[in-house]
Amino acid sequence: MSQSPASSLQNPNPMRKKVLAALIAVAIGHVGVLFAISQMSGPELKKIEKDPIKVRFVQITEDAPPPPPPPPPPVKPQVMPKPEPKVVEPPPVVKPKIIAEKPKPQVEKPKPVVDDTQEKQKREQERLEQQRQQQERLDQQKREQEQREQQARDQQMREQQAREQQAREEAERRAQEARNKPRSLSAGQISWVRSPRPSYTNADLKGSDRTIVVEIDADASGHVTNVKVIRSSGLDALDQKIVRAVRGAKFRPYKENGVAYPFKAQQPFELKLNSNG
Repeated sequence: MSQSPASSLQNPNPMRKKVLAALIAVAIGHVGVLFAISQMSGPELKKIEKDPIKVRFVQITEDAPPPPPPPPPPVKPQVMPKPEPKVVEPPPVVKPKIIAEKPKPQVEKPKPVVDDTQEKQKREQERLEQQRQQQERLDQQKREQEQREQQARDQQMREQQAREQQAREEAERRAQEARNKPRSLSAGQISWVRSPRPSYTNADLKGSDRTIVVEIDADASGHVTNVKVIRSSGLDALDQKIVRAVRGAKFRPYKENGVAYPFKAQQPFELKLNSNG
């Protein structure tokens, strides 16, 4: 008994169902493999280009039911072998080349033009002020130096005057000492202004001639200051008369180089008897 095409479409052949199930399983397996590969970590693999699977549906027209074919062997899903991970060699280490950079020429930037007139004037005023202060210090030092030198000269002059004064006083003292020191003169070196005039008689001589020598001290003006008997006449009364006569006399001042000096001299007196008695 034959079946119509509509009935054949509504009731597909069991063989067709198996083929479709096999194809769907293969497609799902491929999708799972691809998903697993995409989730794997590792070196990037080269994408394998595959031809798409073409499925063609064939309508089978049956006039009479053939004997049932032997069941086909189960179709095993095709499992793609896992690609072996490609060993990626590390890239060779490339030493960086040190390239000496040429120094860039320094380009001097133009300096901005600044109006420093006031600054220059200020510096000039400061310089002049410093110069003035320095000059004042130099002038002060010069005045102090001149003052010290003048003081030193004055001190030297005072010391020189003191030495000269001392020398003059010393010379005056020596001169005074020399003037006060009597010169020893002989009888021929003295000169009388008023000579002594002794008064005696033959009775005073006691009958014979007598000789008496006296030492006379006189000052610078010639006044007799002292009379001393050096050689006696032998008669004391006669000696005293001669001494008194000499003390009443006066000499002329004795001078050396215009300077009068005291002196001493010995003066003999010859006393002779008066023939008239």
